[in-house]
Amino acid sequence: MWGWIQRLVIVIMCTLWGSAWAVPSQQLTQVGDLIYVNLPGEDSLTGEYAIDERGRIILPEAGSVEVAQLDEIALKEKVKETLKRVYRDLDSLEVYVLEKRLLLKVYGYVENPGLVVLPADASVQMALAKAGGLRAGAQLNKLQLRRDNQTQTFNYKAYLDSGDSSTLPALEPLDTLFVPASPMTGNIEVEFDPAKMALSGDASETRSAIKVFGEVNSPGSFSYKPGNSLVDLIMQAGGVTRYAGVEQIRVIIDNEPKTFNLKRYLDTGDSSHLPQIAEGTTIFVPKQEEEIKSGANTVYVMGEVFKPGAYEGKEGATFIDILANAGGPTRFAESRQIRIIKGDGSIVPFDMTAYTEGQLARIPSVQSGDAIFVPEKTDMNEKSWLKVAPDRAVNVIGEVVRPGRYEWSNEMSLLDLLAHAGGPTSRADTSNIDVLIPQGGSTNTIKFNLDNYIKSGGKGAPLPAIYAGTIIRIHDLPQDPSDNKSQWVRQSSEKSIYIFGQVGAPGRYRFNDDMHFLDILSAADGPTDQADIHNIRVSHRNGGHARVSKLNLALYFETGDEHILPKVQTGDTIYVPEKDRLWLSQSKETTVRVLGAVNKPGRYRFDDTMTILDLLAEAGGPTDKAYLEKVTIVNLSCCKDKATTFDLLEFSQTANFDSLPLVRVGDTVYVPSKEDSNLYKAREGLTDIFQLVSIAALIGLF
Repeated sequence: MWGWIQRLVIVIMCTLWGSAWAVPSQQLTQVGDLIYVNLPGEDSLTGEYAIDERGRIILPEAGSVEVAQLDEIALKEKVKETLKRVYRDLDSLEVYVLEKRLLLKVYGYVENPGLVVLPADASVQMALAKAGGLRAGAQLNKLQLRRDNQTQTFNYKAYLDSGDSSTLPALEPLDTLFVPASPMTGNIEVEFDPAKMALSGDASETRSAIKVFGEVNSPGSFSYKPGNSLVDLIMQAGGVTRYAGVEQIRVIIDNEPKTFNLKRYLDTGDSSHLPQIAEGTTIFVPKQEEEIKSGANTVYVMGEVFKPGAYEGKEGATFIDILANAGGPTRFAESRQIRIIKGDGSIVPFDMTAYTEGQLARIPSVQSGDAIFVPEKTDMNEKSWLKVAPDRAVNVIGEVVRPGRYEWSNEMSLLDLLAHAGGPTSRADTSNIDVLIPQGGSTNTIKFNLDNYIKSGGKGAPLPAIYAGTIIRIHDLPQDPSDNKSQWVRQSSEKSIYIFGQVGAPGRYRFNDDMHFLDILSAADGPTDQADIHNIRVSHRNGGHARVSKLNLALYFETGDEHILPKVQTGDTIYVPEKDRLWLSQSKETTVRVLGAVNKPGRYRFDDTMTILDLLAEAGGPTDKAYLEKVTIVNLSCCKDKATTFDLLEFSQTANFDSLPLVRVGDTVYVPSKEDSNLYKAREGLTDIFQLVSIAALIGLF
């Protein structure tokens, strides 16, 4: 027996000794970790909490707790110390690390830049995948890892080529991973197409690249490779075009220009004619020059004519003769803006349309050496507006079908210009058109309401006069705030109205004088099911002083009286409160207190249509221990406070409504407990006496 006890003691000691040495080392908490807090009976506290960027977790009622860089023992003590201010019994509190995680920032050329949360052992590739992956055009060989104001550059392309994870840096919490864009994408955001980029060359380093341009099929920058000849580079550029001047190819090597005759090299095959290519070489293939026509009687015709060129002008040839010899203007020609460039440099304008209509009696004279230029119509080419001088152009921007720069004539009006631009779009705010008219060194801005002009049949304010250089802007109507919050910033506050609280879409809405309260309430999707429509508040801000009006919308729905609705103007604020508001926001002059043995004691809103029965019903009714014969009502008045009692039990038997006490706002209703009644106290006293007598009798029996 004694030996068995000894063996048992030895086993227990060995077990305790082994357990003492088997305690694992605790890892410290870090930003991003998921902490689990469990306190039985406190459902609002129990749950998962992530450590934020500042190393904190936010506990309900207790507030923030600094928990970063702690082991689990210190973590539990830190949380427990914080919760002592709110909770008493913390013996069953459990706090531990539920999941080790990393909180990183991934920026740059990725699909979804921003904060990402990863497992503790995550790699760079996992972080990029969490951010939606790399975008086409990302520079893979120069990714940056930023930590504590230090930047480490690493080659992610080398990892993708080799699969060697040792080339990637290890990640830590709050690291910033930045993916730069490739220099080949340029400085303008466009859709990246590697196939098209290849057509412009394969070089990324501009200093060492070979640049080939001019009359080649695919000009671009190409990587320098030792041994490549000039012919190899021209072939990489797609070869020369049919217009190339191959005898005069220009080559700049080490800042020294040279001329290369490709035709002679192809005729002889002598490679000694090939220049030695170095890094940064520039190759230009010029266009083959044709024979230039010139002479003492030459007249030049350019622009939108069927046969532009140089023509021999005979003695007595007129402007019409020369223009007809060139085939005449095309259908794209702007015949009202023909210009004759004289040999001495002067310019003579000619309106051929006016001449054909009989408005001009003579045509300009043309001498040898003059040039006739027939411009292109401005609406035939998107780039042709550059050909219209500022003193003949008007700018139309904003919500029109075809915004742009239009040629202007004084016989046109604002309506002509809008019609020429395709008219306003469906989203145009035609009641607020801006017309900016230049006057000397300043600009005069005119507001024009096209809606009122059309409604009045043009009898109201006249159309603003338009001059060359004028800018016309058509504003757009604001979008639905629930769809796009960024659009409302372009809407002026002078034309807006604000609506907050329990409505379907609170926000800032466009408003005008033709609208009323129900219009703006409907625009906000109406009150929600939690809205207290009996106590809507409207703050009027456009008067001489601040004024707030109260609206009982339920009363309007019951009576249909339009005078109940307030008159709102731009700049006003509408607030729709919720039904069960915090009682602290309700003044004592508008509520009644219900205390004592009721199921839901508290403060309740009260009006003259309610009785004490309504109050008790709203408070959940009396409890089982309520003493219904002595319900007390404390009335508050201006002169004297008094208390009255009410027998609710007797009322339930007689239903005499005349016996109901008067209750007003500010009063207090108290329902006592049966334990407070004299009958209950007497009954309890008799019970104690009977118990003493019984004990004395039992003692006497013994």
